[in-house]
Amino acid sequence: MTLDTIETDVVVIGSGIGGLCCAALLARYGFDVTVCESHTIPGGAAHAFERDGFKFDSGPSLYSGLSYSPSSSPLRQVLDAIGEDLEWKTYDVWGCHLPEGSFNNPIGTDQFDEVLEQFQGPQAVAEWHRFKKVMAPLAEAAIAIPPAAFRADLGVVRTLGRYLPAMLKQTKYIRQLTGPFSRILGREISDPFIHRWMDMLCFLLSGLPADGTIAAEMAFMFAEWYQPNMVLDYPVGGAGTFVDALVRGLEKRGGTLMLGAHVEQVLIENKRAVGVQLRNGKTLRAKRAVVSNASVWDTLKLLPEGAVPKKFVTERQATPECESFMHLHLGIDAANLPEDLECHYIVVKDWELGITAPQNIVLLSIPSVLDPSLAPPGKHVIHAYTPGNEPYEVWQGMDRRSDAYQQLKQERSEIMWQAIKRVMPDICDRTELTLVGTPLTHARFLRRHHGSYGPAIRAGQSIFPGPGTPLSGLLCCGDSTFPGIGLPAVAASGMIAANTLATVPQHLKMLKEIGCLG
Repeated sequence: MTLDTIETDVVVIGSGIGGLCCAALLARYGFDVTVCESHTIPGGAAHAFERDGFKFDSGPSLYSGLSYSPSSSPLRQVLDAIGEDLEWKTYDVWGCHLPEGSFNNPIGTDQFDEVLEQFQGPQAVAEWHRFKKVMAPLAEAAIAIPPAAFRADLGVVRTLGRYLPAMLKQTKYIRQLTGPFSRILGREISDPFIHRWMDMLCFLLSGLPADGTIAAEMAFMFAEWYQPNMVLDYPVGGAGTFVDALVRGLEKRGGTLMLGAHVEQVLIENKRAVGVQLRNGKTLRAKRAVVSNASVWDTLKLLPEGAVPKKFVTERQATPECESFMHLHLGIDAANLPEDLECHYIVVKDWELGITAPQNIVLLSIPSVLDPSLAPPGKHVIHAYTPGNEPYEVWQGMDRRSDAYQQLKQERSEIMWQAIKRVMPDICDRTELTLVGTPLTHARFLRRHHGSYGPAIRAGQSIFPGPGTPLSGLLCCGDSTFPGIGLPAVAASGMIAANTLATVPQHLKMLKEIGCLG
């Protein structure tokens, strides 16, 4: 062993939420874990950053199921397993500006009734009630087995076997959960507003409309949002506190996070992944496994030619991809703003364009409404973004230092300025700090192939792969693996990879300690 060689049990490539969940849980299981992060900030697409006293979230902004425990949320289960928690602000309303009109949308059992009554009338309310009755058993089935119980080896028979009575009870719903949500939606819903609303929620959750979103994901959402006394959550200090909690869970048990540690290649010996080579010349040897939290396309780039079968490479390279993002981060003067500002807003331009049409949807987050510590006194932070509907092709090959790039940034960010004006008509006069992110920004800082939101794997046509690969000792987690895209999904994928490396007794002990086993 040389000074340029580090030995560890497991190397995790990437400190996105999936990678950190995997690493922190592995450390809890007693593994010596080293996380290699190319960026100087951990968190991947969920990292936070600060400029001039304004603290910004770079990615996810809408959370649920995290401020209480036990919870069906995979991320909450990871936090419980590693003994970490955050301080939470809760709320139950988000603002909407849709072609039909503007309104505040509450979550919970019956609050959506008021919106439907206003825009569609009593018949739509009645149809919505019938639909919720149809979704109720599916929602129960979707949360019957805790995500923490899954693993990707034969040990799953024992870890899931403890939930056999619950599984048998839900058998008749399993087929519906594994198909596209559109099958249920088309069968049960005729009202166009409800149909569009569900299609929009599908797109926000999975990056695909209802005909590509697995029904289980929407059933899980119904279990979270349309129940009595349900709330949405926001972590005090911003999304970076998620990352900090996972890093604490990793480091307090001896794990290591290496920042600015760009992985150039996975090392292969005797057809087994045995470590990684860093750009700075250091080598990390992994005694047990290498886990890649990079996307499917970026993981393939790290493998030496011939390391895995050509068929595997061809199939994975052909994985369809979601589009990318535009981001607009603003620091603003909050003087004389209305006191009833919501934390989140959604703006839809035109239903007829299609829910996935470029720049047709803009999301706004003003988290300093809930947590004033995110901005200097008397100020607010705003994060506006187009959620996975910005084409990479518009930007491909551009020089980020060119005038043409700056001009295109201005042109393509205009839709977000217009969306913010729906909430704050005088936003231009209030703005003190402006930061614009593009698909090239995503690709550069997050090491994301084409700056993509992730794989566009359509329910009913294909399924997200598990963590295993044809290469012994190489596992994957993150949004390119089961269960897919989104914060809960990538947290679950990290758990599955970690559980697979742990022994079954270790896994069962963890489930008992977090309250998932009696």
